[in-house]
Amino acid sequence: MKAPFSQYLEGIVPKLRKLVDILSQSFDYVSILSTDSVGFQIHISQRSKSVSGTNMTTERGSVVRVCRGGQYSEYAFSLLPDSMEEFAGQIQHQLEAQFAILKLTGTRAYDTPVLPDEPLELFVEKETGRLPEQEDMKALVERFLKLSQRGVSIVPRALDCLVNASSTHISKLFLTKNRFLRQSYVYTEGACAAFGPNDAGEIKFANEGISGCGGPELLEGLNAALEKLPKRMEEMLSAEKIVPGEYEIITDPGISGLIAHEAFGHGVEMDMFVKKRALGADYIGKRVGSELCTMHEGALCANSVTAYAFDDEGTLAGDVTEIDHGILKTGICDALAALRLGIAPTGNGKRQNFAHKVYTRMTNTVFDSGSSTLEEMIASVKHGYLLSGTQSGMEDPKHWGIQCIISRGYEIKDGALTGKVVSPVIMTGYVPDLLGGICMASTDREVHGNGACGKGYKEFVKVADGGPYLKTKARLG
Repeated sequence: MKAPFSQYLEGIVPKLRKLVDILSQSFDYVSILSTDSVGFQIHISQRSKSVSGTNMTTERGSVVRVCRGGQYSEYAFSLLPDSMEEFAGQIQHQLEAQFAILKLTGTRAYDTPVLPDEPLELFVEKETGRLPEQEDMKALVERFLKLSQRGVSIVPRALDCLVNASSTHISKLFLTKNRFLRQSYVYTEGACAAFGPNDAGEIKFANEGISGCGGPELLEGLNAALEKLPKRMEEMLSAEKIVPGEYEIITDPGISGLIAHEAFGHGVEMDMFVKKRALGADYIGKRVGSELCTMHEGALCANSVTAYAFDDEGTLAGDVTEIDHGILKTGICDALAALRLGIAPTGNGKRQNFAHKVYTRMTNTVFDSGSSTLEEMIASVKHGYLLSGTQSGMEDPKHWGIQCIISRGYEIKDGALTGKVVSPVIMTGYVPDLLGGICMASTDREVHGNGACGKGYKEFVKVADGGPYLKTKARLG
């Protein structure tokens, strides 16, 4: 079925058009982004239960963006009154006050050209199996309780088993004098995690997740995810500490995605180029990785949790080749950063919600596949580790340092897995060295979209990343 576009948004289109017309008499540019997104979030364990009709991406509201004399300002609102003339006056008064404060305080602001407004109409309703707003929540909670109980019964030493799930039906409308864009889609994610002590009394955990562009039907995949937990927990309970050093490594698709996200995700968000906070600006057209290193970014790269049709500034979604056989070609940018840099926007202008500022943000960040098999890659390793299980990561865009915390590493010696597992694993290094060392890539590829990403420890949005298995070298500890 098609994910139906919001009837609420359809109903307020005439008022929004009137608002744009009135404000356009006083400003050089006017746009409105309106959202109406519904969904649920569930956390179930043997010790607690939380069920909510809201999650990180549920919202209803609008934001007006205007430009005059090279200066932009915004006004967000959740309620739309009957009189658009009176409401437009209130909005204009607030926006005028913002411009006045800049002038009175002598605040230096970017002098930015007016956003283009070519005529465009788009209506997209993506396919989904079910809708989160129509889900039988009581039945879902009962099923998750049984999953949690099974997790405790089959996972070695499990003290508890947590089952998480969320699903959101997103509808967005973008309107200017010449553009009328509408989209509706559903994304869903879930995870199972078991916790238990090892012989030393340290609490270890094992987790598996699923995500995708689609409805709550995707949560059926949690059954298979749960069945993987016993083996994962056994590995974590027996894991040893790694001896720090530089090793040959093979990253599974999840860790390849973590590297893509941290190494050249944040590093080429081009609003940081405007602010002179990213080293990547000096390397456009230069080599930053090996010939096997090609990386794409964009909402069209994969049918994941971020597979939208247009971003929060009305720019159509894209598929950008950031790195082409080791050469850094370009970055990604929102519309205002693009104007300030004199380039085209890439469809990466995203808001945490309608009341938050737009920033350049990632969507799908993915390494291209290669021509090797995983077996060939393992056979080529003298001494190293196959890394798996994303925990967290961080990167310094100004100096290209990277740090990734990884759940576990499987030891490889003389071309074969030894059965030894190390945990946790911290991978550090200089981004061009890490990417420059890529010497093999597998033929397969996966994209994962569990969790979210912040911009400077805030402004959280949905992202996805992935790639094939990659072989390179890195410092582990």
